[in-house]
Amino acid sequence: MDKTYYCHETAIIDEGCTIGKGTRIWHFSHIMTGAVIGRLCNIGQNVFIASGVRLGANVKVQNNVSIYTGVICEDDVFLGPSVVFTNIINPRSAVVRKDKYTGTYIRKGATVGANATIICGNEIGAYAFIGAGAVVTRPVLPYALVVGNPARHVGWMSEYGHRLHFDDKGIAICPESKEVYILKDGQVMKR
Repeated sequence: MDKTYYCHETAIIDEGCTIGKGTRIWHFSHIMTGAVIGRLCNIGQNVFIASGVRLGANVKVQNNVSIYTGVICEDDVFLGPSVVFTNIINPRSAVVRKDKYTGTYIRKGATVGANATIICGNEIGAYAFIGAGAVVTRPVLPYALVVGNPARHVGWMSEYGHRLHFDDKGIAICPESKEVYILKDGQVMKR
């Protein structure tokens, strides 16, 4: 049976992984046994995807990203160049903790900017936006914009990636999609 995805000749795809139709895997990337990659994903150059990682459909992984066991990305997630994930809270070279991996969840449509670090055990909410270079040390709410080290909440983003400016009634409109968002009790939702 012919492959239903593209794989550059320098990439290494181990036996026993699942790769969805239309996915493209570029130069020097390595996909390990047991990884699951959805359809229409783009895996950039020099990307490592460990066993047990799950990527939904249409996930974009830019160059030089290592995704370790315990990371789950839902559909439409964007991982910028050189994003860093961890999967052990207290790593020590001389202490084996392979049975203590801690999960990280990146929900649908979230963006993680270039060089951001996501400390394991955290959930990044749907359509959240992590600024370049941020260090995420706690969960991030859906639609939240966080920046800095440690990452702090500085605003809200639309599903199209525009900053939302709420009026005194807690209403904001995305300038591109014209979709309406409501800020209530410290959470954002679409009308």
